[in-house]
Amino acid sequence: MLIAKHQNIIDNAVKANHERTFYAQYPEHPKAYGEEAPPQGEATFKDMLNKPFSLLKQKVTEGWAGEEVSPYTREPLGITYPVIAVDELVKAGKRAGSRWAQLSVADRASILTETLEKIKDHFFTIAHATMHTTGQSFMMSFQASGPHANDRALEAIAMGYQQLQHFPEQQTWEKPMGKISIKLEKTFKAIPRGLGLVIGCSTFPVWNSLPGMYADLITGNAVIVKPHPKAVLPIAIVVAAIQQVLEENGQDPYTCQLAADSSEHLVTKELCEHPEIALIDYTGGSSFGNYVESLKNKTVFTEKAGVNSVILDSVKDIDAVLNNLAFSVSLYSGQMCTAPQNFFIPESGVNTPNGKLSFNEVATKFKDAIVALVNNPKMGAGTLGAVQNDDTVQRVKDAQHIGGKVLLSGAPVANEEFTGARTFSPTVLEVSSADTGIFEKELFGPVVLLVKTKDTDHSIQLARQMAISHGAITCGAYTTDDTVKEKIADAMNSAFTPVSFNFTGFIWVNQHAAFSDFHVTGGNPAGNASFTNPEFIVKRFVWVGNRTYVD
Repeated sequence: MLIAKHQNIIDNAVKANHERTFYAQYPEHPKAYGEEAPPQGEATFKDMLNKPFSLLKQKVTEGWAGEEVSPYTREPLGITYPVIAVDELVKAGKRAGSRWAQLSVADRASILTETLEKIKDHFFTIAHATMHTTGQSFMMSFQASGPHANDRALEAIAMGYQQLQHFPEQQTWEKPMGKISIKLEKTFKAIPRGLGLVIGCSTFPVWNSLPGMYADLITGNAVIVKPHPKAVLPIAIVVAAIQQVLEENGQDPYTCQLAADSSEHLVTKELCEHPEIALIDYTGGSSFGNYVESLKNKTVFTEKAGVNSVILDSVKDIDAVLNNLAFSVSLYSGQMCTAPQNFFIPESGVNTPNGKLSFNEVATKFKDAIVALVNNPKMGAGTLGAVQNDDTVQRVKDAQHIGGKVLLSGAPVANEEFTGARTFSPTVLEVSSADTGIFEKELFGPVVLLVKTKDTDHSIQLARQMAISHGAITCGAYTTDDTVKEKIADAMNSAFTPVSFNFTGFIWVNQHAAFSDFHVTGGNPAGNASFTNPEFIVKRFVWVGNRTYVD
């Protein structure tokens, strides 16, 4: 039944993966989900506060834990989650995985698509949960943890569906040998590698987790989801919905489990090092990511930190460019892995149709664009959202004392709806190309570094070196010269970094679209994986061929 119900969705997603044109199964506009959905979602979220989270099908618990605090209200959510022993999680996952692996790829794809349809019913609850754990604005929370995350999950389902049918299940093989021939019956099986672990982050607990979860599930592996202890609720709602659909369709709900823990007793390393964990997906800082990548006998997919650059050479409209970049650095207070940090600007300035603008003129215009956005009563607070934790705020405060010239000091920004919100506007520093100790590392949060270079070639050289040495997920570039454009593309692509050229208007370097953009390339230190490309799928199973002699 489910195969027929969802075949059209799956076929469209496979087609979209191949064609790379715009495609969205789940609209990003809240109005697409009906008038009743937003108030119902908010009411459901509020009803979850200050009580145990009881929607999971997991029953063998050691206790309950919860420590989430809203970046908007600064009040604890008061929600606790079941804490389950690692060995119990692994035992249940192994049992469920052996059964899940027996299903055909068509059955798995249809059940997983059904889970996305169930998750869709919870988009607005998940949005409030994301907002009050991560600090994202409501609209970003809705889009990133709702339709955009679902589209990324569907993208993984479609890629798996395609890759798992790359070879025939069986084939009669006949080799002519003169008067006789040898005949074999051959079968080809995709064997899942084993139990998967997905380690979530505190800023994008759903968007960054779903690709790995669904890549594991579509390839026949059960999965354990280990959220950040300060951002559990959004992904807990998702896991509960998945478990419900699994059970409704005769599958073991333990095929997808939540592994909640606490800051006082983290279980991430215990899970990572457990011999039965075969697959690990990780999003977060480079230090722990490097540890995950160093583990033996594990297949690992990481998205770590990078230093994203913007190269300014020449522009058609400097105001349109700087307004776009001001939004990019302010969006979610710079807490996106794709947010630009280093802006390489020649000391001679930037070419415009009205003549060359000096470095100082560009810097002043950029600073003014940020101030205008931050102080805009209709856009400022909504664009910035809230800062997820105090460490990020402290990092931005400390950035004013790390060297260079302070062009703009970040400060708290009033949020009329949430007067206690943890907010901070971007800090802008001017540094020289010799200040490598300042700009050669990620300063996570709303920190902007304007780096004065000798010329555009020097800017390209520095941006490329940043990507090679420290990793980069994105790179922005502005030039009206096709030769320079090609030079930038060649240099950055050789460091396995994609380039977004001349973005203005309502598209920003921070954004990656499902079914079209590869998020992280896997080719530089920012991460070893890319979702969703074929490698993100095929490393999760092994092709095995059996042969039978036919008389």
